[in-house]
Parts: sequence; structure tokens; C-alpha cells
Amino acid sequence: MTSYSTIGASVPAPAETVPVLRTSKLGTVIRVTSGNFIEMYDFFLFGFYAQQIAAAFFPSTSEYAALMMTFATFGAGFFMRPLGAVILGSYIDRIGRRKGLVLTLGIMASGTALIAFVPGYASIGLLAPLLVLIGRLLQGFSAGVELGGVSVYLSEMATPDNKGFYVSWQSASQQVAIIFSAALGYALNHTLANDVIADWGWRIPFFVGCSIIPVVFYIRRSLQETEAYLKQKTHPTFRQMMRTIALNWPLVTVGAMLVVLTTVAFYMITVYTPTFGKSVLKLSTEESLLVTLCIGLSNFIWLPVMGALSDRIGRWPVMAACSALVALTAYPALSWLIANPSFANMVLVELWLSFLYGSYNGATIVALTEIIPAQVRTTGFSLAYSLATALFGGLTPLLSTWLIEVSGNKAAPGIWLAGAGAISLAATYLVYRGIVRERDPGRK
Repeated sequence: MTSYSTIGASVPAPAETVPVLRTSKLGTVIRVTSGNFIEMYDFFLFGFYAQQIAAAFFPSTSEYAALMMTFATFGAGFFMRPLGAVILGSYIDRIGRRKGLVLTLGIMASGTALIAFVPGYASIGLLAPLLVLIGRLLQGFSAGVELGGVSVYLSEMATPDNKGFYVSWQSASQQVAIIFSAALGYALNHTLANDVIADWGWRIPFFVGCSIIPVVFYIRRSLQETEAYLKQKTHPTFRQMMRTIALNWPLVTVGAMLVVLTTVAFYMITVYTPTFGKSVLKLSTEESLLVTLCIGLSNFIWLPVMGALSDRIGRWPVMAACSALVALTAYPALSWLIANPSFANMVLVELWLSFLYGSYNGATIVALTEIIPAQVRTTGFSLAYSLATALFGGLTPLLSTWLIEVSGNKAAPGIWLAGAGAISLAATYLVYRGIVRERDPGRK
């Protein structure tokens, strides 16, 4: 098994972990990350059209109450992620990477279709929000292992000295979804009247997502199994995997702490940004979409760049520097933006946060694949990531809205983000000081 203490160093992988794929690496990256596109496309749409979804499914005399119900439904899906991580993650570790990724796409597609086609509250009453909630729970169950499955696949198909670069495309593929959905929303706002978008036009991007799913399903089916998985002599049973995870619970815990900053920052600068721009800064819908488009482009650039840098200089310098900068600058940056609200200033602040997110994420995701024992890598990675997302990242839009309401401080989300930076900085210290290590009962 891989020693925890080797993370961040450029250590040659054992020969059996280096796959020899018959297809090009570029084609493989596109195939495996295509499901990530669908996942994040739908997640972003739910956040951007939160006000329209609130009006359609959660009618209330209070706009704040309806918005909170919408974000609560959005967050509910994240609590299904740990369950999906354990059940689907163990399936992938036992049956294979390729089969598992095809299954997760099918579950995710079911949830997306539910949200797209369910009639509003005015038509079917309480059944409408209930079905939307079921759709979000299905998406959360699938997403619990989607990111982990993709990250592990990319890690196992990568060349030994370029794992950071290859694994970073998992997150980079999500930025393509952000860019695409923001551009589509911008086009719709220039084509349709506001009342039409509020009535039914907001569903169009969801319908587009449903139409893309068959294409993604087709290309993902052509994935080959990784040589690293095929060359494993044994594949543990569910009970054996749970025993290994339980034995390594400190490792899973510190892994979740590493991911806290990644998941909080991502949902704040992408999913929550449109709502923040419209509701807090009073920017137009078009301006909020343009900011999000800029964030997606920035993230897309920094993720592979900093993933590649972490291959050269190690994971910990990038992770420590970025988490410390988030802890120190997140709240002051948002406070300055609140005092000087404008489109240009929002772009400036969000691009700074995007740089920190992309840099930290580019090094952290591959680090997480390296610290989890190989035979339970998908399960352990997915569980750590899902716990962080459920307890921190997925609640970011909800808590940001609540913090502003109860404190009267419009920059309060910056406190939440700074706290995430502090947690991940502490986790980085625990990792690279060797305080938490893999527990292998077979190692002397």
C-alpha cells in the first residue's frame, strides 16, 4: 500500500500501477469526466435559478423563506453523498471503475429528469416539492461517488510524474459545465422576457441537460478498465472494505478536512455567486452570469496549471499557501466588495477567490487519491469528500443566506469561507507532519 508520508513527493509508482491504455489519454480524460459535466451543470442551474425554483415549487409570502426552502432542498442532496460514497464506492472498488461510473451516470440522469419535468406547486400541490426533493436525493446519492470514481480513474491512468495534472481535469471538467450553463443562461435572458423565464423559461436549460445525457452515457460506456485495478490480485468484500475504512478513520477524517476548503470555495464562487450578485449586490441577471462565466474560465485555467505545479514542487507548498491566504483574505475581500459594489469589483474579488480555489484544488484532489489505501481508494476518497461536502460545502448557499439575514452583515459569507481555509490549513499540517498515517495491520 502507498505510504501516507510520500504525499507531495515525486515518487515513482510501482510498475503494476501504471496502466497501458489502448486509447489516447485525451480521449480517456474526456470519456471519464463527461459525467462530471452533467453533475455540475445541473447543480449550477439549481443555484442560479433558485428564485424561480422557489416560486415554482416552494410558494411563500416571504421571498427569504422560499429561497431558504430551495437552498435547503439543494443542501439535502448532499446528505445522501456519504451513503452513496459507501454503497456505490464499495461497488466500484469491488466490481470495477468502468461499470461503477456507468451506473452513477444512470442514477444521476434520473434525478436530473425529475427536476426538469415535475409540474409546479400550482398544478400538483405538495407532490411537486416532494418530487424535486427526491430528484435532489438521487443526484446526491450518485454524486457521492462520481467525483471519487473519476478522480481515482484519472489517478490510475496517469503517468507517475503527472498525476496532479491528470487528476485536475476532474475539477476542470466541472468548470466547462459552469461556462456552458452560464452562457446558455445569458442567451436565454437576452431572448426571453423576465416573466417568461420566471414562468417556464428556467426549465429550458434543464431540458438541454436531459438531452445531453444519452450522449454522455454513450461515450462513457466506451471506457476501458484501468490496468491498476485489473492487476490487483484480490478485491475486498464490502465487509472487508468497511473494516479497512474503520481502521483508517483518522485518515478519512483528515482527508475530509483537506476537502473542506475545496468544496466550500467552489459552491460559494459558482453556485452561490449568481444569487449573491442579484440579491445582495443588486447586480443585473446578465452581470451575475458574466461574473460566473469569468469564474468558470479562471477555474478551468488554474486547476491544471496548479495541478502540474504540484507535480513539480510537491502538494504541500501549494495547499498550505492557498489555505492560509483564504483564511486571511476571504472576509476582507468580501467586506471591500460590499463597501464598493460594482460589476468590475465583483469580478476582481471573485477572480482572486477563483485563483485560490483552483490552486488549492489542483493539488488537493490528487493528494487525497494518494493517501487512501489502494484497495478501498474509491470508497475512502468518496467518503472523505462526501462528508466535507455534506457538512460544509453543500450548505454554503443556505448558510450564506442565513448568515446575512441574522447578522445583517452582507460580507458574512466571507467568515464561513475563511473558516474553511483555517480547517484545511490545519489538515495540511497534520498530513505533511506525518501525524496521521495509513494504518495497515499487515505492515511491520
